[in-house]
Amino acid sequence: MGVSENSRGLILAVASSAFIGASFILKKKGLKRAGANGTRAVIVGEIANFVAYVYAPAVLVTPLGALSIIISAVLAHFMLKERLQKMGVVGCVSCVVGSVVIVIHAPQEHTPSSVQEIWTLATQTAFLIYVVATLSVVLALILYFEPRCGQTNILVYLGICSLMGSITVVSIKAIGIAIKLTLEGINQIAYPQTWFFLSVAVICVITQLNYLNRALDTFNAAIVSPVYYVMFTTLTIIASAIMFKDWSGQDVSSIASELCGFITVLSGTIILHATREQEPAPPLGTVTWYVSGDSLKGIEEHLITVQSSDEQ
Repeated sequence: MGVSENSRGLILAVASSAFIGASFILKKKGLKRAGANGTRAVIVGEIANFVAYVYAPAVLVTPLGALSIIISAVLAHFMLKERLQKMGVVGCVSCVVGSVVIVIHAPQEHTPSSVQEIWTLATQTAFLIYVVATLSVVLALILYFEPRCGQTNILVYLGICSLMGSITVVSIKAIGIAIKLTLEGINQIAYPQTWFFLSVAVICVITQLNYLNRALDTFNAAIVSPVYYVMFTTLTIIASAIMFKDWSGQDVSSIASELCGFITVLSGTIILHATREQEPAPPLGTVTWYVSGDSLKGIEEHLITVQSSDEQ
């Protein structure tokens, strides 16, 4: 019995979350070898995520990214002794339950048979309206809102990232399908549409990463992560649903179940981020230096702490 394309996408999406979630813990271990393994895990995870979009709709793949947060939280609890609070457990359970609901009710996607068919989907009126609206909002955020409130309002940078990210996903999905068809013997490289999708993906990825880095440099990562996840996931599902008609042929109850599962995953993600144990701040009167260690010993940094004395 063959494996359905949705099942392949599901397996790849879960594997991607496992690799990416584990990579955060390996990097945080602070060991040179673990850091190298963490980088490789991220690369493997992103490749698996890329391929998952080829086989399954974004409404199935994108919300499963929350599993990487669960994996990193659980591994941190056991490997780094970072206590997972009770509400954090509730967040993890919510993410799992929501993911199961989405998987059960996920639509079976029709895979286009050529890049020209994908181009037809990309140039339909509904999706062109979405693209024009997206680019208009992005330009407004960059030209008007960023100079005025980019440093104080987290939604400016993350709005740019999320909007461009939604176009990135549909472009990468188009490229992935073109590569898959080419490997199956149906050459798609000669079509200019393939290179157009590739160019759009590169531009969107560069823009997305640029403003995501600005957001991380300006705001607390504990706030950036859940807000970005919610915005990116929502817009990606909307863009994919418009272009690839993910919900076409589904009844109202299935769509409602997917939306409920999606909201449950988002709620669990926010709860988990909100309850993650924060690193304690140094006590008053404490001075801490971070001195680079000898890389040959496999140590990234030593902590030297000098506490001021209360005695005069």
